[in-house]
Amino acid sequence: MKLLKLLPLLLLFIATSCVSVRVSSDYDKEANFNEFKTFAFYKKGIDKVDISDLDKRRILRAIEADLLAKGFTKSENPDLLVNIFTKSREKINIYNNSYYGWYPYYYGGFRLYGRGHFGFGYGAYNNVSRSTEGTLFIDLIDADKKELTWQGMGTGALTTSKDIGKKEARIKEFVNEIMAKYPPVAE
Repeated sequence: MKLLKLLPLLLLFIATSCVSVRVSSDYDKEANFNEFKTFAFYKKGIDKVDISDLDKRRILRAIEADLLAKGFTKSENPDLLVNIFTKSREKINIYNNSYYGWYPYYYGGFRLYGRGHFGFGYGAYNNVSRSTEGTLFIDLIDADKKELTWQGMGTGALTTSKDIGKKEARIKEFVNEIMAKYPPVAE
């Protein structure tokens, strides 16, 4: 009975753990991030990204909206060049729930095989799940020095839904979680 009470909580935990984005970032400690005010997209790098042009535009729009909200201006002569890179891999999870061992057979409080006899128990099932995990890298490059200044990375489950709204929402979630790490806070 306790298991039935905990089942909704367990399902909620599983569902929320699947939708989160794990984020990390790295940056040049010598860079002065206060002097960066303008940005542009690094077309040569973005053209090499192996995803659909529609998804590229979704990612770039989300990055642009985030940078504009942070007070940046899009410019032909930018302080920062924005580049992206993506990776994905299929994850196959196999959960084995089995019991294999000795235990006494009881039925209604009585042993079925007489006094002192034990039975042999075996039972197993496998549960296989597949998901696609994606990683989005966002690089901010100092346009004058042509050096990587900041890199954010987000990894999480990708939506397999054909619903464009859900796909766009997931991309925005990735970008927002990554860009929350910019500008870096000195430790």
